[in-house]
This record gives sequence, C-alpha cells and structure tokens, in this order.
Amino acid sequence: MSARDGVGGMGTLGRRQRFENSEFTVRIYPGALAEGTIYCPISARKTTTAAEAIERVIERLQLDRTKCYVLAEVKEFGGEEWILNPSDCPVQRMMLWPRVALEHRPLSGGEDYRFLLRQKNLDGSIHYGGSLQMWLQVTEERRRMVERGLLPQPDSQGDHADLCYLPELNERSLLDNLRSRFRQEKIYTYVGSILIVINPFKFLPIYNPKYVKMYDNHTLGDLEPHIYAVADVAYHAMLQRERNQCIVISGESGSGKTQSTNFLIHHLTALSQKGFASGVEQIILGAGPVLEAFGNAKTAHNNNSSRFGKFIQVNYQESGTVRGAYVEKYLLEKSRLVYQEHNERNYHVFYYLLAGASEDERKAFHLMKPEEYHYLSQDCFAVEGEDLKHDFERLQLAMEMVGFLPATRKQIFCLLSAILHLGNIRYKRKTYRDDSIDICNPEVLPVVSELLEVKEEMLFEALTTRKTVTVGEKLIVPYKLAEAGTVRDSMAKSLYSALFDWIVFRINHALLNVKDLVETTKILSIGVLDIFGFEDYENNSFEQFCINFANERLQHYFNQHIFKLEQEEYRAEGISWHNIDYIDNTGCINLISKKPTALFHLLDEECNFPQATNQTLLDKFKRQHEGNSYIEFPAVMEPAFIIRHYAGKVKYGVKDFREKNTDHMRPDIVALLKSSKNAFICGLMGIDPAATFRWAVLRAYFRALVAFREAGKRHTQKKTGTVQGYLNKRHNVVLYYQHYQLTVTLRLQHLLNVKSLKYLSNLTLHDRITKSLLHLHKKKKPPSISAQFQASLNKLMETLGQSEPYFVKCIRSNAEKLPLRFNDNLVLRQLRYTGMLETVRIRQSGYNIKYSFKDFVHHFSVLLPEGTSATREGIQQCLDQLDLEPDGYQVGKTMVFLREAERQRLQALLHREVLRRIVTLQRRFRARLERKQFVRMREAAICIQRAWRLWLYRRCTSALVIQTAWRCHQKPDPCLVPQGPVPISTSVPQADPGIIEKLVRLNEEKEERQRNQQQQNEKEMMEQIRQQKEALEQQRLFFAQYERDMFEKQRGEALHRIQQSRKSGQDVGGTATSGKPLRPSSLLVERTAKLAPHARTRSDSTDPSMHSAPGEDILERAPHPKLPPPPASAPRERHRPVPEGWAPKLTLESKDGGGTRVRTATKKPPSNQGTSVSMTDKQGKIFFSPKDKFLVFVSILKCLVYCCVLVCTQQYVFIRAHYVCVFEQFDPELSSRQFGVEVSRLTNDERTVPLVVEKLINYIEMHGLYTEGIYRKSGSTNKIKELKQGLDTGNYVDSMNLDDYNIHVIASVFKQWLRDLPNPLMTFELYEEFIRAMCLQDKKEMIRGVYSVIDQLSRTHLNTLERLIFHLVRIALQEDTNRMSANALAIVFAPCILRCPDTIDPLQSVQDIGKTTACVEVIICEQMNKYKVRLKDISSLEFAENKAKCRLTLIRRSMVSSDNVTNPTVLT
Repeated sequence: MSARDGVGGMGTLGRRQRFENSEFTVRIYPGALAEGTIYCPISARKTTTAAEAIERVIERLQLDRTKCYVLAEVKEFGGEEWILNPSDCPVQRMMLWPRVALEHRPLSGGEDYRFLLRQKNLDGSIHYGGSLQMWLQVTEERRRMVERGLLPQPDSQGDHADLCYLPELNERSLLDNLRSRFRQEKIYTYVGSILIVINPFKFLPIYNPKYVKMYDNHTLGDLEPHIYAVADVAYHAMLQRERNQCIVISGESGSGKTQSTNFLIHHLTALSQKGFASGVEQIILGAGPVLEAFGNAKTAHNNNSSRFGKFIQVNYQESGTVRGAYVEKYLLEKSRLVYQEHNERNYHVFYYLLAGASEDERKAFHLMKPEEYHYLSQDCFAVEGEDLKHDFERLQLAMEMVGFLPATRKQIFCLLSAILHLGNIRYKRKTYRDDSIDICNPEVLPVVSELLEVKEEMLFEALTTRKTVTVGEKLIVPYKLAEAGTVRDSMAKSLYSALFDWIVFRINHALLNVKDLVETTKILSIGVLDIFGFEDYENNSFEQFCINFANERLQHYFNQHIFKLEQEEYRAEGISWHNIDYIDNTGCINLISKKPTALFHLLDEECNFPQATNQTLLDKFKRQHEGNSYIEFPAVMEPAFIIRHYAGKVKYGVKDFREKNTDHMRPDIVALLKSSKNAFICGLMGIDPAATFRWAVLRAYFRALVAFREAGKRHTQKKTGTVQGYLNKRHNVVLYYQHYQLTVTLRLQHLLNVKSLKYLSNLTLHDRITKSLLHLHKKKKPPSISAQFQASLNKLMETLGQSEPYFVKCIRSNAEKLPLRFNDNLVLRQLRYTGMLETVRIRQSGYNIKYSFKDFVHHFSVLLPEGTSATREGIQQCLDQLDLEPDGYQVGKTMVFLREAERQRLQALLHREVLRRIVTLQRRFRARLERKQFVRMREAAICIQRAWRLWLYRRCTSALVIQTAWRCHQKPDPCLVPQGPVPISTSVPQADPGIIEKLVRLNEEKEERQRNQQQQNEKEMMEQIRQQKEALEQQRLFFAQYERDMFEKQRGEALHRIQQSRKSGQDVGGTATSGKPLRPSSLLVERTAKLAPHARTRSDSTDPSMHSAPGEDILERAPHPKLPPPPASAPRERHRPVPEGWAPKLTLESKDGGGTRVRTATKKPPSNQGTSVSMTDKQGKIFFSPKDKFLVFVSILKCLVYCCVLVCTQQYVFIRAHYVCVFEQFDPELSSRQFGVEVSRLTNDERTVPLVVEKLINYIEMHGLYTEGIYRKSGSTNKIKELKQGLDTGNYVDSMNLDDYNIHVIASVFKQWLRDLPNPLMTFELYEEFIRAMCLQDKKEMIRGVYSVIDQLSRTHLNTLERLIFHLVRIALQEDTNRMSANALAIVFAPCILRCPDTIDPLQSVQDIGKTTACVEVIICEQMNKYKVRLKDISSLEFAENKAKCRLTLIRRSMVSSDNVTNPTVLT
C-alpha cells in the first residue's frame, strides 16, 4: 500500500507543471527480504520508474545488489500480484487506487492496495519466500517485542534519532538527517533533552494507548523519539525531584503547536489515571476543544491557528494523581471577529453553530447561512476535509464535560447569534441633516434586541448617538458614519472578549480543587505553554506586533537556559570549557519593552493625546530610535516600521495601533447591556465575579419569594369544596414550600462559591483587559492593552523561571500545508533563527545534567563504595573507577556535571545493580520459604506414613492370628500355646491438629504450583481407600452370615453328639484321663516365640522383631504385608479384611491354679439354657469332652475373628477420619468450596444450577429488583469478604442469612463468583467463535451465529447461563426504576461471563471489549424480546381462558334456567 504526498496539490487549477514535479511518498513492502521492516517509504515523482524506485529501496534497506528484484502491485490482500515493467511508473498506477488506499485507512479496505518487492530467480520466476500474511504477522510480533524491550532496537539506517550523535555537525548534516527521518514518517528527533517536531500535515497512527503504555517510565532516549517520552520524563522527574516542571512549545504559526499540546495533555492525564482517576482529567481533556472552538481560526498558514496564548498548569498530588489545573490565556485577537485577511476565516465556533444547530435552535437563535453574515462573508467558508456537524457535536460534548449546563450552552449560542446579527447592522446618512445617521436595515434591530433581551429603543440610541456630560447638562451627540461602524464593531468585540474570558473563568472554576482554598500543602505541577507562533503576513498590525514580542521573550528564555546561564555556571564551577557564541535577542526586547523609550511606552504616550495621529506616532519612533540596529524605516513615505526579530525582519503598519491599544467601550453601551433582562449577559458585564454572584443569588431569592407568594394567593383564591379539601390544599402548599426550601438549599451547595470566585479573581489580576475596557474609571485611566499584555508575559516568565523547563521546537515542513512534503529552504530557515546548530553544538560539548555532591551520593549510593563522602575528591575517585568516558563528566567545586550519554550509562549501571540485589534478596527469601515448606511437608508425610503403616501392620497381625487359630483347628496334633494373653493395642493414635492446620496452610500457599500433581496422587489414594472400604464391608457381611450359619450347624452337631455320648454311657472323667492332648481353656493372643511350628504363613519367615509389640522401630522397619488368604471354606473372591464390623463382648473365663481369671472379649454364641459348653473339675481346672472339642474351638475362633474385626475397624475409622479431614481440603472433588471451582463440580442431575447462584439470584430478585444501580454500585469491601467467606463452604450455603447484608454487597458477591470461575460461563474455548459471530454485518445473521455458539456450551454452563440471562432480563425490564438498561448490564457482566483467554494479546483483548459487551447485550435484548412476547402470549391465553370461562358460565346458567322452565316440578 502507498500513500500520496501531494493530495492537496491535485485540486489546484492552473498548476499543471507544479503537479508534475511534486513528490509523492510511496510505501514498498519488502517482505522477507528485509527482516524487521514492514514497509520502506520512498519519495517519487509521477515520472519515476519502477527501476528507479527499486534502486532507492535497495539503497535504503542495504539489500544484496547481486540479486535481481522486481516491483509487484497488489490490489487485493493476498490476491494476484501484477509485476511492473522497469519502465512503468508506480505513482501513475497509484493514482488509479481508491481514496481510502491513498489516505491509509486500514479499516476501510485501504490495506488491500500495496507495492511489494520480490526477488527474481535466474530462470525468470519469482521467489515469493512464504505467505505475505504470515510474514506480516511475524514482523508485527517482532516489532512488539522490540517495543517491549525484549529485543534490541534496530540500527538506524543512515539517520540518528539524536542530533548530538551526528559525526559531522553542520547545517547540511542537520537538514539531511531530519529529511531522511521525515520521509520515513519519523517526525520526532532529539537534541539531548530538546524535542524537534516537524509538522507532517497528516495524522500518523503513533498516538494510540499502545504508545502511551510503551513510553511509560522510560528514560529519554531508550525508545524512538516521541512527544510522549517528554511528557513521561517530566512527570517522573516531578515526582522524584519534587520540583515543578514546564514544557515550552514554540514555533511558527502552522508548525503543530496546538496538536502537540493536546498530545501532551492526553499523555499526562493517562499517566495520572494509572492509580486513581479523580475526574479532573476529563475536565482537562474537555477544556481543550472548547478553547479551540472559541479561540482558534483558519489563517493563511494554518487551518487551526491559535489566536490567543494559553498556559495550562496541571497540579498533582505527591502520589502522582491530578489535584487540579489552571488555564491562563494571553491576548485574544479580537480584530479577527470583525475583519479577516484573504484566505482566512473567523473563529471556528460560528461555523460550528451554523452547520450543526437543529431546526428548533435555528428558529430560536434566528440563524442564517454563513454567506448572509457580514462578519463571516468576507472570504472563504469551508476547509477541505472538515466535518462541521461532527465538530459541533464534539464541542457540545466537551462543554458538557467541562460542566456547562444545557441552559448555559443555549445562552452562549444565543449571544454568538446576537454578535453575528449585530455585524449586519448598516448605517446611512440622513437626507435632511449631514451630521446625523440612520440604520439602513431596521429589521435587524428587533432580532438583536430579542437575543440580547434589551429594549429596541435603547439599542437604537446606543448605536447611533453618544451621551456627553458637561457642567450641569447632558448632551446627546449623533455619531458620524465612520464612528458608528467603529462603535458597532467595538461592541461586538467587547461582547465576544467578555464571553471568552467568562468561559476561561468557568473552566478554571471547574478545574479548581476546593482543598486549595484552605490547605497550604505543597503542590507539584507541570505547565504546558501553547502560545501563538511567530507570524509574518502581508499586512501586519498591532496583534502581530504583540505576538512576535511574546515569541522574542520565549526565545530569550530558551537562550538563557541553554546558553547563557549554563556557560556562566560552568565558569563559576571552574570546569574546563570553551564558550559558544549564540544569537542574543536582548536588544530587540529592550527596544520594544524597556522604558522610557520602548515602543510600547511611546505608544501609550501617544494614546493619551487626543490630537495624535498615526504619523505622529511614527515620527516619535524615528526620533527616539533612529540608528538602532533592530528597527528600520521604509525609504518611501509609508506609515510603517520594520523590526529585526530573531526569526527575521517583519514590517508593521502603524494604522489602528492607537485604536487597538485603547479599544474602550462607550459607557452608554455598557449601561445598555447591564439593563438586559438576561442574567447571563449582565454577569458578563460585571467587573467583580464575586459581587456579580452575590447579586445573582439575591435576585434569585427575591424572585423565588415573590413567585411563592403569588402562588399562595392563587391557591387561596381558588379554594372550593369542603373544609377537608381546603385543609388538604393547605397541607400540599406547606409540603411544596418545604420541598422548595430543600431544593434551593441543595442547589446553593453546588453553585459557585464566593470564596472560590475571589481566589480565581486574584489569580487573574494581571489579565483584566476586558473588564478594564468595559468599566472606565472616572479619575484613573485604565491600563492599555500593551501594558496588560506585558504584565501577563512577566507573570508567565516568572512561572517558567520557577520550574525545570523542557523545550519542544515545532517546525513547519512546507508552506502549502501539503501532507508529508519537506521544503528544504523553509525548514533550514527555521533551524537557523532558532539557533538549532548552536544548540546541538552546546549539547554535544556541554554538560546538561548537573547534581550537587549530596544529591549525587544519595542518588548513586548503590554504585558507590560504602562510606563515600560527599566531597570533590571522593566523588572524583569513585567516578574514575567506573566505566565512563573521560570527557563525559567533570567535577566542579560544588556540583557534578554529566553529559546525557554518561548519565544514561550510570542509570543503566544503577538499574542493573539494583536488579541484581533485588534478585539476591528474592533468591534467599524464596529459599528460606521453600526450606520451611519442605520441612512442613516432610513432617506431614512422616505423620501420614506412620498412621498408614500402623494400620497395615495391625491388619496383618490380625490376619496372622486368624490363620494361626484356623490351622491349629485343622491339625489334630496339640499345638504349643503361649501362657498368658497377648494384649492387643486398640489405642488409636491421636492426630496432631497443628500438623493438619500446617498442611492446610501449606496447601493453600502452593496450590497453584502443585495442583495437577497433587490432585492426581490424592485421587489415586482416595480411590484405594474407597476400594478397601467396599471390600471390608463385603467381607464383614460375609463373615457375619458365615458365622451364623456355621454356628447353627456346629451347635446342632454338638448337641447331637452329646446326646449320643450320653446314650452310650461314656463318662466325662474317663475322657479327661485319656492319652489324647488337652485343648487349652482359652486362646492367648499374645505373640511370642512359642507359636505353633506348623502354622506357616508369610510372616513366619520375617524378622523376629516383627512379632514384638508395635512401636516406632517396627513401623519404620516393617515391610508392607499383603492381605492373608481367607479360610478354605470361605469363597475365594471375598479375601479382603472386615472394615466396619463390631461385635458385642463375651467373656470366657478360666482359672489357673491360683484362682486368677483371664478374660477375652468375644461374641457369645446363642445356645439353649441347658447346654453346657465348659466344665470344671474339683481342682478348678477346665476340661473338655472330646465330643465338644470342635464346638469349643468354634467359639474361640469367633472370639478371635471379632477381636481382629474390632481392631481393624477402629484403625480404619481413625485413618478414614484423618484422610477425609485432610483430603477435603486438598481434593476439589471432595472440597465444599463454592468460589473458584468449575460449574460442573457444583451441579448434579437433581440440581442443574449451583446452589449459591440460585440463592443469590433469588434474594436479589425478591429484595433488589427495584434498587437503583443494583449492579453498578459496589458494597462494603469488608462485608463482601465476610459474605464470600461464609458462602465458600457448601455446608453453610443453605443456612446463610442474607438479610444481614446490603443488597449491593450481595450483588458484588454474585459478580465475584462469576469472575472467580476458572472457565467462564461463555467458555474460553468458544471466545473466538463469539467474537467472530459479532463481526457479521447482518444483525439477524449475527444473532443466529451467537445462538449457534451458545448451543455448543456444556449442559452445566448452559443451564447456569440461562438462569443468569433470565435474571438480567428481569432486571432490565425494571429499567425505569433501577436505572439498569441492557447496555449497562452488558458492560458489567461481559467481563465476568465472556472473558478473553490469557493467550490472547492484551491489546487485542482491549479492542474486543466492545464486541464482548455488544454480544452480551444482544443476548439480553433478544431474550427480553422473547420474554415480552411470551408474556403477551400468556396474557392472550389468560384473556381467552377468562372469556371462555365466562362463556361457559353463561351457557350453564342458560341451560339450568331452561331446565327449570321445562321441569317445574323440580322447583317444588
């Protein structure tokens, strides 16, 4: 794509030759041939061939000349390429492109047209080297990384961003460097800390928020030169040094000073809004367009020339936020209101009003076309490319931001219309008298009197006659014809000047911070000076003389700071220095302003003489200054003089010098305007704003009082009806009066304050030009305009002298206002008279960075050795040790002098050292935290392992006991039974609650880093626990059933055998004395070394220490035993231990010889009362019958089984309680949290919407549906945290009482729940789909696309989203009450439910904010329409139902009545 340079020259008639020779800027995209370069702009004429263009690109990009290149034209992005022949002319092809392509409008399809540079292979084919789109994407990514500082800045191609680094310093090298950068659309260049701006007469895309962020907190020179860099450096210097800063913008008219001021103000407000936006920023931004509309106009040099000077002082707090601001204006050019030179216009606001006013406003203000007004019809009416209607809307929006109410804006526009109609009044001489005049068009008088709200007769007298008071009488003298026109124009100029002063005053009142009236705290400020530029027209008058004098003062201020004061300081500090000569304009300033022979002083003297003329003034100039080198007089008799300014010689005509210097308004005209019924016009005429305000308040009070009394009388006269009605009316009157008093009190609180008005009046005492002209003192003559202008300049210089200055030099690129045209002669002339060559020379050899010894040691203490003293010798020794250039610094008597390069090198060293120390501290602190966390985790792991191994050990021990008993029963041989019971440790180890708390706290600290791995491990462990639980439960049920069956079976067999033995007559004693081994009376469970040798299990082959009592050593050394096999009779699939079985206690007693009892807890089997299980002989020992051995063994076995089950159950209960307590905190599946978890975790088949969402929405719909700003206002932060913490536990959601919290707190918590979702309701995966659907042009297609994407959501997200949208629809339906429209709800909830993924570029996400908001708004509006349609259908159905019921009721009644008539017996 290419851009045309000579856009303005195409429409010029009669300049064919000039158009042929004009230069154009052609953009050529090299693609992959030049890495890091998006496009290469070159200058070309209409006759430049493609071969010449390729040669220039090769030279600019330094491409390989051994290869062959061709130029290709693309008319569709990614489409077919047309190869240009070497003799084709790219500019001629470019002329056929549409206008949007020539003006760089990417959003309008301009990016589809471009020129590409391609490499040609040896066989004649074209080497494309990949996709153009892919290359553009890679190049853009590379450029972003360079801007963020991740990649180094590319080397400059033959030009330097700082003129101080030029290898050869002369005028030609300066001009060549600036021209080379300008053709690459680099309009900014540094000279040290001074910024040079070349006006391109075209908007460049380098001022968006991306650049604001890019230049934030960067050292001057780190990035490409930009005006944002100057604003950023001034802002941070103010905060660090706590000194006021000022940015002085100077240059010719048309050099871009006003636009540079706007960019500076925007950036300063953007820096302030990083922390907290106070609202003053918006007023500051709105004040700019208002002042431009009323104070700027089109001139021959500039389409938006400032016809007044302004100094904007932005006040800051120590935190960096804007505290307030103040605007000071200088010398509005009033003569432009009544007369304009060729190719110039009046002030912008008149054209805005006439083009943008509505039909009602046109009727109310009596507006006509611009050609019908005398003040506007003197020359051109339109400027190419401007949209007056849009500008009028922008002006009204800016006035609203500043604080102008609609009624005030109406009064302002009414006054502007009156001024225009006033200029249409024309005079003529009366026929019967020579010295009297009359008005030619008397139909204009009623319009002017209506707009000014004055009497028509008084207006006519004031415009045609003057009143003169002599001794004892009053004379009425008619004006002469020339005098009448002057009085009319003077009245118009004074009215407009008073209006402009009032606008500036109200802007300052809106920017004033009330705390400044009572507090005396230190205020930091940054001032931006935008004053009229140096002017030299064909006819220069008094205004140009004052404007050029102000520029002389600014140039002198620049010379003082850059040359004189700096060199004097070098000499005073005793450093080696060679003086640099510069152009000193002190003589010119003394010629104009130094008393008693100054030109301004002589002009004031001549104004005091009534008989003075232009020629007498010129003669006085000649007598006093003849021979002065700064003033010349024309050789011919011409009423003019020539001043040799710093920018060149300017000729001034003395015509109207005296009149403009004393442009007073007649007292009778002032009295006429004061008699106006319009309080606004009366306020403009007041000299003291505080007094005017008091009278306005007093007048409003009495008017309200009279109106109230009249209303009371009317109510009394109209009283009718009953006494109660009369009392009700009286009560209403009393209520109305109370409400009126309250309203007046509230309004007075927000009106202007007398104290603030006095404060602002004191600030503008030096600038009372308009007030002094309106109110002439009877004895004391008011100061002239030149005197007050000098006082304003002195005040400005005093303010600048108290600040640290930054200079911005604006340069006009060409006189024709053509885009991207560089005129060498014009630019070189401006470089010469601004002394830019001397400035570069002193910046190269000078030391513009200065530190006192104390400040230097304090600022660079990190780099200096410890104990460095703030002395010359100590600092010199430290600087010598650093890696600095020897000629880059010097140490004076009290200060350290550095050049910019050395300061940047020191700052870089300081930055690296500070970062190194920060990283060291972070490394040590993080190591300590990691070590502490590791120790906690190790202790927690040991605790868990100890409990787990103890449980495994006890389970294995229980299984071994069962196996031993079972195998002893199966083998008939006697087994060695240990003597004495084995105590089973059933004590449950108590978990340390402190460890669990530590685990919880540590998990919260490392949850983000270890979530995935930890969740996986915990899921596996909990799965094992669940499986073991199920297996234990199954085995417990099996053993219980198996026990009951076996017991019944064995009991029956035992009873059967006992009965058989009794029948056979066998004796129990004989059985006892038989030779068979005896069974023990009880099974001792103690584990000793005397176990039966035939009881082979896996535990038999282990270390003997395994059979000792469980303890710490056993837990550490014991292996993890496997589960023992079940009994042979049990089913094989049920081989897991009993988990939760519990048996009642049964005590089997046996007495030894000593009569002691041994008890074992078992479950006593049910038996008949007559059945004897054990017998005792006379010695007290227990013996068993051989027939009963099996029954006894079964009983013992059951006891052992239930002992083991009891132990295992107790251990399992402890382990499960311990793990559930811990894992509920760690495992999201077990956690009861409500915030920050997936929606699927909070829903199930029964509950499709999360409980917390349903609870919050139901409460809001029941109690907050009609609350104003329900989702716009925020609640208390502490209450929000408290409610969120209470709801974050699922067990307490139902029991949470929401009545204790404000409705805004509940709404904020609901929004917080939506924002905390890991995946929003309109998920990350579908974000791009939603954005793509919103890009569709057709609204129906867009809605269909959005709903098709919604259908792709999961069931949980879709249900929750449906509930939310239904809730928002109900909120939006009550917009009249809660003030929450669908758009407002979309703005609030779009960031909550449709967030962009983190992988998307932040700049792209900012651009998508409007689309996401529109998407949510579309959904809400569409559902609202469906809701209304359904309500309408329901109403229709209800109406039909009621109608049908009524119809059926009537039919039934008619049938009943007919039955009664046909059957009269029924009634009887």
